[in-house]
Amino acid sequence: MQLPGFWDDPDKSAGMLKERRSLERMRDTLVRLRSDTEELATWRELLSEGETDEQLDRFVDRLEKDLPKLELQLKLSGPDDDKDAIVTLNSGAGGTESQDWAEMLLRMYLRWAEQEDYSVELLDRQDGEEAGIKSATIAVRGPYAYGYLKEGHGVHRLVRISPFDAAKRRHTSFASVDVYPEVDDDVEIEILDKDLRIDTFRSSGAGGQH
Repeated sequence: MQLPGFWDDPDKSAGMLKERRSLERMRDTLVRLRSDTEELATWRELLSEGETDEQLDRFVDRLEKDLPKLELQLKLSGPDDDKDAIVTLNSGAGGTESQDWAEMLLRMYLRWAEQEDYSVELLDRQDGEEAGIKSATIAVRGPYAYGYLKEGHGVHRLVRISPFDAAKRRHTSFASVDVYPEVDDDVEIEILDKDLRIDTFRSSGAGGQH
């Protein structure tokens, strides 16, 4: 970053800064994991001597919460896992039932993002006629957003007693979730000449252009 000309290309420098932040997060994860391992070894020695207290219980509780997340983060090594995510939800067949289910899923994603301290931008939303949503698209931005959310891609089903059915019958609702990595601005798309098709048309009407 101190090299001459580094900031001359904003797109390239932004991409390198993002990659640096990703590597720093991975480093911090490994440092924290090493620290926890060393602390665990210390507690093991104390336990062998018959010592225990509330501090150990708190440490174990923290490990139980942190280790699964750390383990998953270390596994997120795909080329796009560290990118932000675009999430699109669509209600399936079933009218109001499915539209309500799609909105429930949207609220779940919003709550999850809030808990993870991720930012969310609503890109598009089409409300249902009576309740719920027909579709919605959000951008979830934060460390490894796509890596965490990609497993939610697919069709989701809900079976419940319908709150919209006066007869209180059981209904099955469907909603689809599509998750994509948000593409960086510096991605270059090469179009080969052989992939181009150029059609030329001539006007044959009045006006002298034949």
